[in-house]
Amino acid sequence: MSAVEFVPESPAAFGGIQGLLARILDLSLIVACARLAVRLHPPTQVSPEVVSAFVLFACAFAMAGFPVFGVYQSWRGRSAVRFLSHVTLAWGSVAALTLVMAFAAHITDLVSRLWFTSWVGSTAAAMLGARLIVRAALSRARNAGMNLRHVAIVGCGEHCQDIVETIRRAPATGFRASVAFDARPSDGVKISGVPAFRTIEPFVDFVRRNGIQEIWLALPLCEERTLLRFVNAFRDDLVNVRFIPDVRSLALFGSAMIDLVGMPAINLVASPFPAHAMVKKEVFDRVFASIALIALTPIFIVIAIAVKCSSPGPVFFTQKRMGADGRVFRIHKFRTMRVHAETAGQVRQATRGDPRITRVGAFLRRTSLDELPQFYNVLRGEMSVVGPRPHAIEHDELYRKIVSGYIHRYRIKPGITGWAQVNGFRGETDRVEKMVSRVEHDLYYLHHWSFALDMRIVAATVVKGLVNRNAY
Repeated sequence: MSAVEFVPESPAAFGGIQGLLARILDLSLIVACARLAVRLHPPTQVSPEVVSAFVLFACAFAMAGFPVFGVYQSWRGRSAVRFLSHVTLAWGSVAALTLVMAFAAHITDLVSRLWFTSWVGSTAAAMLGARLIVRAALSRARNAGMNLRHVAIVGCGEHCQDIVETIRRAPATGFRASVAFDARPSDGVKISGVPAFRTIEPFVDFVRRNGIQEIWLALPLCEERTLLRFVNAFRDDLVNVRFIPDVRSLALFGSAMIDLVGMPAINLVASPFPAHAMVKKEVFDRVFASIALIALTPIFIVIAIAVKCSSPGPVFFTQKRMGADGRVFRIHKFRTMRVHAETAGQVRQATRGDPRITRVGAFLRRTSLDELPQFYNVLRGEMSVVGPRPHAIEHDELYRKIVSGYIHRYRIKPGITGWAQVNGFRGETDRVEKMVSRVEHDLYYLHHWSFALDMRIVAATVVKGLVNRNAY
């Protein structure tokens, strides 16, 4: 995790007049875009009283809900994409709540859907545009040397140098690395790019003489004595002293800081996705699954008839699978095999030329159409559109003992498609090496997840993932 992402300014830093102005701007945009949408549609389609009710609901929900999504926190050191996604999600939630209130008040029939869509879309665009303009202005000012916060870094060799380089590569954040202290000069890593000290007294004197505003203690947990020395050294100075623990040797999925019953905590072995990412993924999953189930209904009917005609038995095949955090659920697929009995406690995987597979089933497996009913699992919240593929529980019990990191695939919801699948690791795992490669790809996904990566996997699944030589 980069230092710039880990140490943003306190949310309170964006309070006062800046926070008040931001709130006024959002309310003004909600009202202005509502009026603009009214002008774009005939008066017969829009009732002024109903518009006023929609706007009133939206303003109330925005003032109550936007702070929850971190919309009014300081932008310094925050990813632009992540911040704008928070704004989009916050406004989308407000619009949804407004619509629910309108349904409850029985006023939705008095306003056109086109007006509501125009209002919601234009308000989202205006909010994002306004913030991009302000962010661009701040970035230019910071690149020009204004609105800066100078940072002194206390660290050990390589980790300290990494933080210096991270700050240098992100000038628009407004942080500037001005000096460093190497707590372990014997490691042989020379800190470059800033003045570096190896004794504490000259370092403290440099910080005070040059008006450094931030002290970042980027130290391992074992350096408690060094931590206390620097905290005590600057206890009476008006500088921010922040701790960026070096937990690279301990943390499995990075080292995200969370609030745990009011106490700061660092995730060492936990879900790799922060709460806001889980919300975004959940919203996308439910919307995508709803659209897919509606759009694919004709295909479902055709496949169901074909499966029923292919051999006696039910249309759907269900099996217990492990979900997020070990919760068991029943996965749904179109049946591709003839009805047969399995040995208790064993699951025999499909092999090439397997006589149990029907002709229709072979086509469904080759094209992955047998997986389509899993959108129902996604809608129920048991699966995600993108994530590690779930295996039979019997296989989970086997591979968790012999494949390192296997069980961590279930830190998140399993997916209909995943990074391993679009890279060719699907189908039969007749050798342990195949499962090892699949798990490596799944863990890569967990380490590098982003909404853009999910979209890339979805696109790859549609383009090349539907037909795969390993699917039989």
